[in-house]
Amino acid sequence: MLANIIYLIVFLILAFVLSIAVKAITRGVEAKQIIKDEKNLSLNQTNQNQKLEVVDQLKELNTLYDQGVINEDEFKKAKEKILK
Repeated sequence: MLANIIYLIVFLILAFVLSIAVKAITRGVEAKQIIKDEKNLSLNQTNQNQKLEVVDQLKELNTLYDQGVINEDEFKKAKEKILK
């Protein structure tokens, strides 16, 4: 009878430790996913900002060309440089 009580206590302790381990692993996986999502969001925002900068540079270049500040060859070279 005493042996059965000891086995029951050991089983309960083991079950408790396993439940804590599973919770820790789950939290770790969730944290990794959150970090990954934040990193992807940050990269997307950076890419969007870079695209907006290119558009702004092209608009400014076009304005200079329309005003006659630069000629067609300079316009084409500058545009190629911006797009690369």
